[in-house]
Amino acid sequence: MCGNNMSAPLPAIVPAVRKATAVVIFLHGLGDTGHGWAEAFAGIRSAHIKYICPHAPVMPVTLNMNMAMPSWFDIIGLSPDSQEDETGIKQAAESVKALIDQEVKNGIPSNRIILGGFSQGPISGVNRDISILQCHGDSDPLVPLMFGSLTAERLKTLVNPTNVTFKTYGGMTHSSCQQEMMDVKQFIDKLLPPID
Repeated sequence: MCGNNMSAPLPAIVPAVRKATAVVIFLHGLGDTGHGWAEAFAGIRSAHIKYICPHAPVMPVTLNMNMAMPSWFDIIGLSPDSQEDETGIKQAAESVKALIDQEVKNGIPSNRIILGGFSQGPISGVNRDISILQCHGDSDPLVPLMFGSLTAERLKTLVNPTNVTFKTYGGMTHSSCQQEMMDVKQFIDKLLPPID
């Protein structure tokens, strides 16, 4: 997978236990890799689902004093009026589209593929009928809960509002917790039930 003309290693993959009939593609946050998320999904996986956790390319990030780190695109600032790296975002989207296209070529129907992510990694869709689960810790010091709430309200204007679920977790910082992972599993299993 490539982004911003810098290559990244092959994704971390949790293969299906039996024949894969569905895929989850999950993008990590800034400075992270797919390995930890692959491990998290291995702990909640369903036997018919393949989990793909790609690694972002390493690039300078303006927000972090141009320090090079894994990032899907440059982040200029965290305020709502900060400039966005449109070119980088489009390149990251193309990389994700290439992963989806490969899985479709492998025989997985596109309606059996879920996209997700953490922090910098989430993806919004253009299909008004998609289901969205958005999770946020109420003690997140990096991305305040207010931004999560604003994002959920914005998503409701882009897709069918009844398809957007926004869950908060008491005491959770900019991380994940067991209850959140169980909610993610329930969401995935509902959308991608076994078909064989």
